[in-house]
Amino acid sequence: MSEIPEMKSLGKDVSQSVKPEGKEGIQKLGHRGYVGGLWDELGKLQFEFLINQGLKPEHCLLDIACGSLRAGRFFIGYLDPGNYLGLDKERDLIDLGLQNEMEKIVLEAKKPEFIVSGTFEFEKFSKTADFSLAQSLFTHLNPQDIDVCLYKLREYADANHTFYATFFEGDPPQKNPSHSHSHACFYYSKDFFIRLGKNNGWEVFYIGDWNHPRDQKMVKFVAL
Repeated sequence: MSEIPEMKSLGKDVSQSVKPEGKEGIQKLGHRGYVGGLWDELGKLQFEFLINQGLKPEHCLLDIACGSLRAGRFFIGYLDPGNYLGLDKERDLIDLGLQNEMEKIVLEAKKPEFIVSGTFEFEKFSKTADFSLAQSLFTHLNPQDIDVCLYKLREYADANHTFYATFFEGDPPQKNPSHSHSHACFYYSKDFFIRLGKNNGWEVFYIGDWNHPRDQKMVKFVAL
């Protein structure tokens, strides 16, 4: 795991001035609103993006911060049984997504696997993924937590594993909040991800625009 002292945020902790996290936030915002809304638009965008990047039914996909399955519902239906792995820190989001957004017959046929973890415990999954996706995860994480994610994902993944992640582009990051928060916004440069990825065993490619309605950019990591 890399050392990133130059990226320490100078911003204050905004956790008290934004929407609440956890059960309180889910109850207040609903399982769709908690993950940012744009339910069909963003769900389909993620699905179509990975299909265009070569995702096939026989591939295994790890959906990091899968939430209430805004995109997961499309991937579960598309992938072969057992090939969807979803990780999120909020058990309630996963449960509400399964209860409200998925048909029972599809779940029984496709057998998706879920891990509840706020510390990126990818090693708990029963298999290793070919692709992984983190849509609007790094937009809510400070540099130290992004570093942990990249480090632990590289430990879990095989060589040539491909990881796609979105972020808000901005430089410098001094105005970022101090602490990660599900509803706070963080901005990073592409050079930040290139440096951090390299330090954790990834080759990094800046994709940039991918038609995200809130102008999140895309970066691609390939495990070395």
